[in-house]
Amino acid sequence: MSSDDTETPVPPGPTSSADVRRGDGLPRFEKALVAARSSLPVAAKRPSPARGRPRWKVLALLALVIIGAGGAYWRHTRQGGLPLGIVSGAGRIEADEIDIDTKFAGSIAEMLAEEGDMVKAGQVVARMDTRDLEASLRMTEAQVKGAQRSLDEARANVEQQKTQVTLAQQEFDRTNALVARGFATYELLDQRRQALNGAHAALNAANDLVGVAERALDAATHDVELYKVNIADNTLVAPREGRIQYRIANIGEVLPAGGRVYAMLDTSFVYMDIYLATEEAGKVRIGADARIVLDARPDVAIPAKVAFIAAQAQFTPKIVETKEDRDMLMFRIRVKIDPARLRGRAAAVRGGLPGIAYIRFNPATAWPPGLQTNVAQ
Repeated sequence: MSSDDTETPVPPGPTSSADVRRGDGLPRFEKALVAARSSLPVAAKRPSPARGRPRWKVLALLALVIIGAGGAYWRHTRQGGLPLGIVSGAGRIEADEIDIDTKFAGSIAEMLAEEGDMVKAGQVVARMDTRDLEASLRMTEAQVKGAQRSLDEARANVEQQKTQVTLAQQEFDRTNALVARGFATYELLDQRRQALNGAHAALNAANDLVGVAERALDAATHDVELYKVNIADNTLVAPREGRIQYRIANIGEVLPAGGRVYAMLDTSFVYMDIYLATEEAGKVRIGADARIVLDARPDVAIPAKVAFIAAQAQFTPKIVETKEDRDMLMFRIRVKIDPARLRGRAAAVRGGLPGIAYIRFNPATAWPPGLQTNVAQ
């Protein structure tokens, strides 16, 4: 054995004699060995189960917090950032509509108002043709005069019969005195008694005729009053202060009894109907304080009161945009403006204007600054 064999150990390598004879087998083998080591994958360390559990708990808690915050934000934005004691709903300003109709069948002779005109209570807006009623009125007035003459004659007849009674009474008294002294017969006394009784009967009959004449005069007078009322009812007037909304008929049209001529808005009865869900509507009470803010005047909050709460739930109308809201049963609530506040402001009332009504169901809750300032007085 040579010294080279003992000092230089030969690592395991290729056994091919061709490689050994080329003299470069060992370096290529070492390079291949190094490249193989560098290409080996490194195994990743698995986290221990004890460290993974707290992370999932944190993630679950974080998810709950996010969901809760999202729900709170949704409710906050849904109510417009209102305090807990105040709810709101969208609606439109409405005024009570009144129909101005005919009481009797007839044709329209005159129209004195147009659509959009402001009218006062008692103002004449149209007149019907009343020539037939006026003719009947003149006839009944003539009957009144005739009944008055009959009554005067009956009363004069009563006075005449009273004189006859007086005369018969005097003759009876004289005859009775003469009979007592023997200067007259009892036959004459009986005649005087019969004449006195006849005079009393005639007086009673005259009084009865007076009663008949008085009743005839009353009937004729009532007919006159009836025709006057009918003629007055054919003069159409505005029952309340408000605005003419529609003109339904024209001059010359023949309308039946109850035919519509105008439709007007009662500007003293102004309200807004809104719809609230069961959770919110159950907290509202009649008379609760409210505010109405119109889209056209967002800087003015109009004071109002809750005047009506529906007794039964119903589906929301089509004006509600959100499908979720349409699917829920809602309660209709009417918020009404005080008529005293509307007095003198009839011209400012505009029916159909959209807006939002805010209802404070908790009196201890203060109105937000936007609903507390610039309140219409």
